[in-house]
Parts: sequence; C-alpha cells; structure tokens
Amino acid sequence: MNYDRRVRNAALAVMVLIGGTQTGCAQSALQSAGPTTQQTTQGVEAANTNSAALPAAVVAASAPQATVAASVAPGQTDVLTPDEAQQNAIGNVAELQKMISGSQLIRLRTTYNGEYGASLLFYGKEMTYYVALFQNKTFWRVIKTSDETRAEAIYRDFAAKTQQLAEVEIRGIRLEAQKAFTDRMIALTQGHVSRLQADLAVARQQQALVADQQKQSREQATALQAQKTAAQDQLRSVQRQVRELQRQVEGGLPAQ
Repeated sequence: MNYDRRVRNAALAVMVLIGGTQTGCAQSALQSAGPTTQQTTQGVEAANTNSAALPAAVVAASAPQATVAASVAPGQTDVLTPDEAQQNAIGNVAELQKMISGSQLIRLRTTYNGEYGASLLFYGKEMTYYVALFQNKTFWRVIKTSDETRAEAIYRDFAAKTQQLAEVEIRGIRLEAQKAFTDRMIALTQGHVSRLQADLAVARQQQALVADQQKQSREQATALQAQKTAAQDQLRSVQRQVRELQRQVEGGLPAQ
C-alpha cells in the first residue's frame, strides 16, 4: 500500500508540475485578463499543497484560459451590426454626394426606370467605382469598389432592381393616363351629345315655327282666295251695272 501511495503521490506531483507550467504560461499571455484570472492562477498554485483539491483546481484554471484565449484570438473579424452597416452606407452616400458636387466623378452608365435609377460612376484619381441606386435623384444605396467586374455586376443588379421597382409606378402612370383619356373622351362625347341635343332642339323649334308660318300662310291664302273671288264677283256685278247704265244713256240713239 505504501508503494501504491508513493505512485499516486508521484503522479499527482507530475500533474501539479504540468499544471504549474501551464499556469505560468497563461499568466504571461493573460496579463490583461484582470483579477479574476490571477485569482484562478493563485487557486492552482494553492492546490500544490492540497492533493485532494488538485483535479478541480486544474479544471477551474483551464476553463478561464480557454475563454480568454477565444476572446482575444488573433485575426478575428468583427461582424458589423445593422446600425454600423447603416452608418457605413450613409457614409458612402455622403461621400458620393460630396464628390458629385465637386465634379470629381465621371458618369459611365445610367439607367432610369420611372422615378428610380442606377448609375455607375468612376473616380479616376483613385481608380474607384461608385455604384448608386437612387429615387428621384436621392441616393438610396451606394457601393464603393475598386473591382471593375464587381462594379459592373452591381450596376446590372441595381439596374434590374430599378426595373422591378418601377413596374408598379409605370403601371399606375399608364392606368392614370388611360383613365384621363377615357374621361376626356367621355367629356368630348358628352359635349357632342349636348351639341346634337341643342341642334335638335333648334331644329324642332324651327320646324314648329315653320309649321306655324305655313299654317298662317295657308290661312292667309285661303282668305285671299275668298277675297279674290268676292272681288271678282263684285267686279262682274259692277261691270253689268256699267253696261246697263250705258244702254240707258245711249237709248234712242242710232246704233253704230
């Protein structure tokens, strides 16, 4: 049993030695880890005098080391939050607006669809491309890149987006124009109907007037015809009287 105890003690001593070596290395790499890491290292050193608590102390010392090492791993890339990404986009927009106002850019391509548009601009001084998606000349998205192929691909994507975004607007414009055209045709037709109705009313009024005039003319003609007949009868009667008086005056005179 003494032999077994010596073997266990030797094994524990080796483990303590290994743990102490790891702890010393961790202390030099984790000086910025704060009091918590130092306390953990002290706990491991204290375990050298307490073989019963050794396994738990070694595990406790290893866990913070792994955590801190993971938090400060070299080459780690921070992922932008949505707010940071938005700020980055706003930065590109502001930069592009400033450069446009200074006439420093060359416009290579532009596509318009309705109130939406996409532009590919080039800054030759730095061989940089700006691809912009805008609405009513207000920049919406701006991508900055020095890769010509990527810039062309992004421009094509933005141009396709403008076509998709403008479909509803273009359809609305067409429908509005069709409605305006239909309303105008209705107004013109109603105006034509009104003119025809006015012409018809005038025609009917004139027809009634003509009919009344015709009636009056017929009545006048009938009256004149009666007057003519009466005058002719009177003329014949007067002529008979004249002949009769003429005979009486010439009575007893030799005949011619």
